[in-house]
Amino acid sequence: MDHSRSILRQRLRRRYRVRRSIRGTPERPRLVVFRTHKHIYAQVIDDAGGKTLAAASTVDRQLRQGLAFGGNKAAAEAIGRAVAERARAAGVTKVCFDRGEFRYHGRVAALADAARAGGLEF
Repeated sequence: MDHSRSILRQRLRRRYRVRRSIRGTPERPRLVVFRTHKHIYAQVIDDAGGKTLAAASTVDRQLRQGLAFGGNKAAAEAIGRAVAERARAAGVTKVCFDRGEFRYHGRVAALADAARAGGLEF
């Protein structure tokens, strides 16, 4: 089997395993993290209503100004603070954390810690 296809299947299996146990509700929406080599993205999603309540990423013009590179821990911390601020503005204080197929390590953990420091509970 092609190596890249097997890696993709493993990532999808991990993603579905994590998402099987996490559901975003109106009272406690889901904080989703997605990362690439160059960027990191975070969204607060209400799965019951199918709506994105807040979002931040390193491709946003406002946030990109102060960042030298979007694929490091400093950028992840900035995105964590920004998504926490935008979620609180939308009236969200409690979330459940969805790391997707990524380990809770490095940039993902830095984003989560910054979101906690920004006022989100999870």
